[in-house]
Amino acid sequence: MTEVLPARSASRGPSMGDVAAHAGVSTQTVSRVANGLQNVEQGTRERVLASMRTLGYRPNKAARALRLGRFRNIGVIMFTLSSFGNMRTLDAIAVAAARAGYSITLVPVEHTTQSDVSVALARLIEQAVDGVVIVIEAHIVDKADVELPPGLPVVVIDSAERDDYPVIDTDQMQGARLATQHLLDLGHDTVWHVAGPETSYSASRREQAWRDTLVQAGRQVPDAVRGDWSTASGYAAGLDLSRVAGVTAVFAGNDQMALGALRAFHERGIDVPGDISVVGFDDMAEADSFWPPLTTIHQDFDVVGRRSIEILLAEIERGETTPGMVVAPTRLVVRSSTAAPRHVG
Repeated sequence: MTEVLPARSASRGPSMGDVAAHAGVSTQTVSRVANGLQNVEQGTRERVLASMRTLGYRPNKAARALRLGRFRNIGVIMFTLSSFGNMRTLDAIAVAAARAGYSITLVPVEHTTQSDVSVALARLIEQAVDGVVIVIEAHIVDKADVELPPGLPVVVIDSAERDDYPVIDTDQMQGARLATQHLLDLGHDTVWHVAGPETSYSASRREQAWRDTLVQAGRQVPDAVRGDWSTASGYAAGLDLSRVAGVTAVFAGNDQMALGALRAFHERGIDVPGDISVVGFDDMAEADSFWPPLTTIHQDFDVVGRRSIEILLAEIERGETTPGMVVAPTRLVVRSSTAAPRHVG
């Protein structure tokens, strides 16, 4: 038997009425299935979905947004996709959004300038988003001349506290204090720091907490060695530090730079942790497979990504705002890359 499909104009795709006729149901039933509502019997739902596939029907998001007042789409602005933390955070955002019935539209930003952020926001507005999560670790989003569209819900991850939108971050300063204090408690006279880029908010917070912890302990504060989050910059920093007399403890601003430093120390015949103890930051999945396994600061990127979506949806769907900063705690994970200096005990 040959199936006869409903006739339709060549100038348009199949309509909701076409699907209803094909499935033998009302247009209201098709609408409920298209909008993901649950008050449809499973057999009927499957028949409607099969008709949608057969006819090539695609729900009209714009029309649905006009009816519901939402597009069920969240914009994400992100500076870089290469860092471990950003990728983990993006994954958590995507999963949390999908569970809530939202899709995401990602706009990478090549340079963290005011104009780039403004252009990214304009692109997202054109894509019809209900709200935006900004994952930019540079100070740029703290600038007063970055204008956020009025009425558009925005949550920022990894930025300074502001009054005009919610901010969520892991406790960068707590993590750096834990790392530095761990090395001091082992008996090291001071701690050297391989810092992230100066433009990074996270890097500046970690560096400040490292410095404050040393000052409060009455210890010498060495000059920070600047990196760019990459393993290569950590390797270069490790080579530099291997030439400095008296270095027994190093706190690297992230695990990737710590890995580079470990390689440099190994190549220079410096034992870790016998000669130099090393602490990282992030607790990336491979940190326990470094050699030696890396002592590091654990950040819960899943919590940050999930909470950013929860906060954003609370404003989108219920008009509830969460002013100020929401902080996710960090914790020290002790492994084999740290030990007391040889001169202790």
